Parts: sequence; C-alpha cells; structure tokens
Amino acid sequence: VQLQASGGGLVQAGGSLRLSCAASGRPGSYYSMGWFRQTAGKERRFVSGISWNGGRTYYADSAKGRFTISRDNAKNTVYLQMNSLKPEDTAVYYCAADEFEDVAGNVQSIHYWGQGTQVTVSS
Repeated sequence: VQLQASGGGLVQAGGSLRLSCAASGRPGSYYSMGWFRQTAGKERRFVSGISWNGGRTYYADSAKGRFTISRDNAKNTVYLQMNSLKPEDTAVYYCAADEFEDVAGNVQSIHYWGQGTQVTVSS
C-alpha cells in the first residue's frame, strides 16, 4: 500500500492545519492508520492513530484536546485536524499504516510509511 500525505505548511501559534493521508494499492479500510512526527536528530514519535473502522482512536499526551484524527474509508483517507498549534508541534509529520494491530504508539510495528509533510509553527 502507498501512503500520500499532504496538508503541511507554515502557521502561526494558535492556528490550525489539517493533514490528510490517502492510501492506495489496497483499500485503506484494511488498515489501522495514524501519524508520527520527527524533528532533526530526534526519534520518530507517535502523535495519533485510528483503528480500521474508526471505532478506536489514540492520542499522545501532547495531542490530546488539540488534535482530532478521523478517517473516510470511502476515500481511503485519514485526517489529522490540528488546532491550537504550538511552536513545539513543528516537525515532519509521517503517515503510517498497519494491518495487524492498531497504530497506537509502537513505531516498530508500522508496516507502511508515507513521505513526510513539514509542519512549521511560528511563535
């Protein structure tokens, strides 16, 4: 499966962005999907995940209350709505998919990665 992420950009602190990740190759509904982020010299860290049917969602503590993950299986797309953005949210955001377990934090279990999309939050 191929994952195509989009929606990154430059935003001021307090602003919002919506990331999208479109899956192709096999119906995205077979997979749990989610988002990780990474800054230079740091490990890739979990942000949010959603089960294959959208029934379960997961958030890192840093994302709770500000970010919302959702999916549209008819479009094979997962979304990450990011509100109240902070400069510390600046990172490259990577879309991820897993067909055996929920994307819920374990970076080692991810089977598929999309290309990153840069999110920059200015103070």
